[in-house]
Amino acid sequence: MITDPISDMLTRIRNAQLVKKQDVVLPYSNIKFHIAKILEKESYVSKVEHVTEQKFPKIKIELKYKGVKPAIQVIKRVSKPGCRIYAKSDSLPNVLSGLGVAIISTPNGLMTNKEARARHLGGEVICEIS
Repeated sequence: MITDPISDMLTRIRNAQLVKKQDVVLPYSNIKFHIAKILEKESYVSKVEHVTEQKFPKIKIELKYKGVKPAIQVIKRVSKPGCRIYAKSDSLPNVLSGLGVAIISTPNGLMTNKEARARHLGGEVICEIS
């Protein structure tokens, strides 16, 4: 049993990039799908699709590489089930001086730290990507 599915997703992406895989397949959940869509929108992954061919739905993420290096250099979980991390709109994390992104769970849904700051929304800091 997986106690933290988001952390499992990030670890699967990290491990797939270490062995130079082209894609990674994960069990489907709405929050993981929205996180993957944000990664696609910010051009950290090539393509995200919802696959329903089998009994249980899956998420297929096509990884992106710049030459031999993966597009995602660092991907880490910030808020964990045992220790939730919340931030107000004026104190949202600034990842690599604006070169990276943090994914924030706000009352208006998941969004990047830049979008949340522009909309003056705070929330739970899910993860940081650079």
